[in-house]
Amino acid sequence: MTTHATDVLIVGAGPTGLTLACDLTRRGIDCRIVERSEASFPGSRGAGIQPRTREVFEDLEVLEAIHDAGGPFPHVMRWEGDEQLGTVDVIERNVATPDRPYGEIWMLPQWRTVDILRARFEKLGGRVESGSELISVGQDADRVTATIRRPDGSSDIVTAGYLVAADGGRSIVRESLAVAFDRVDLDAPSMLVGDVVVDNLDYGYWHMWAAAAGGLVTLCPIKGGETFAFVVQFGAPGTEPDAERYGSVDALQQLLSSRTGFDFEISKVPFLSVLHPRIAMVDRFRVGRVFLAGDAAHVHAPTGGQGMNTSIQDAYNLGWKLDAVLRHGAPDALLDTYQAERHQVAADLLAQSTGILNRDQKDTKVGWTKRGSDTHQLDLAYRDSPLTVEARTSVSDEALRSGDRAPDAPGTDASGIPLRLFDLFRGTHFTLLAFGDTPSPQLPGDWVRTYRVRSPNSAPSPDAVTDTDGHAQNGYADHGLFLVRPDGYCALATHDSDDVRAYLTWQHLGVERVGAEQITNATLSGATSGTSTE
Repeated sequence: MTTHATDVLIVGAGPTGLTLACDLTRRGIDCRIVERSEASFPGSRGAGIQPRTREVFEDLEVLEAIHDAGGPFPHVMRWEGDEQLGTVDVIERNVATPDRPYGEIWMLPQWRTVDILRARFEKLGGRVESGSELISVGQDADRVTATIRRPDGSSDIVTAGYLVAADGGRSIVRESLAVAFDRVDLDAPSMLVGDVVVDNLDYGYWHMWAAAAGGLVTLCPIKGGETFAFVVQFGAPGTEPDAERYGSVDALQQLLSSRTGFDFEISKVPFLSVLHPRIAMVDRFRVGRVFLAGDAAHVHAPTGGQGMNTSIQDAYNLGWKLDAVLRHGAPDALLDTYQAERHQVAADLLAQSTGILNRDQKDTKVGWTKRGSDTHQLDLAYRDSPLTVEARTSVSDEALRSGDRAPDAPGTDASGIPLRLFDLFRGTHFTLLAFGDTPSPQLPGDWVRTYRVRSPNSAPSPDAVTDTDGHAQNGYADHGLFLVRPDGYCALATHDSDDVRAYLTWQHLGVERVGAEQITNATLSGATSGTSTE
């Protein structure tokens, strides 16, 4: 039996696993990703990409492809039988602002998102090992050992420094670790869900029959798939959805027509499944050298567009931390902050999506309550994280605090060329923003990149960014130092440059002080991580 070694083994090549694989590979981390299926999941589930995830995708350099393939969230056309009752907008649409460049959800079928992430991973030099199934996993103090069954029936062994389980709600990794995964069935009807091609329905609207016999019926157009994603609730006593029974064109057409009173003309049913609304979450996101991410760690109600987005941001949170430990001399305690930060976020978003589902059940006029900007995930913060250091003594309630998402802002570089703060953040490094005349420290290597943010009337300097319209100062402060993590959150806010040096020794995690020589060597060894693969 052949044995292979890698830094990180990822199990599952959905949005979560591929986001992590892209992030690690661009950092120069050796990783392998195995996927049991030969092909991507065919359905359009997880079709809504929230503004915060759009920011993540911009950093990973896939956002342009996401935008080209997808489209905006459609307005809802309300129906009663074959009569149109008018349209309604069921999401909050915010205009782009200097600090928030994306103001609303973007629609794209999940399988297309996976294809785009996979193409990016391959461009970075990676390869998804499709048809390869994890059959056993073990770990000791030094490594994880996994046995993989290949498409031809043979097996081999992969040893890794760490393993990340992104293998979905029925995670084999989670079950092998005997991690508690508490499931709660929600008080909502079971649903027949899938994708369908309808020849006589306007593709420009999301169509809803709130008062359909037996429960809500909806058909949402999904650009990028050229199909409608449909939901049929089975709320009448004694009725249950049956994918086999309704799997043919004729049977599904008859079901939809009889339930709504509209004479559907269906030509294709690419995907069909049954959904029983439930939520679930593990009690811990880390077991030794194994991490749980995405649906392997938390399963959401099918409302609010939170599940896939939360999963992608699990991966984005974990990627830079694995890099810091594997290549930059950070202590293992840094990896414990993945649990500290993401567990509470997942719990809060589970409660949010469940609350939306409950409100939807009570809406008999539209069948869908309006989604606000609280679903955009832009206000999620890590203020209570052990990684967060707020060293300023007086901060107003409205001010940006350490732990918050680092806002964007326009400006120009020393040559007068327009840029955004997000351009400075993009990549695998920390970013130190120095405002006003606050002294900034001299730091070795390229893992921390420092920029002075100056007002238009200040003296120019080679490393300065001109805050042409004052948006950067409005978003941050007119004086001070802000250390921005590789995942775009403020790690440290201070007026003292010594605090920056101290932060990078990770003393705030309660570990023994890392010597200056070790920090310097580790940082220099990773100096190419922000440039060579970007």
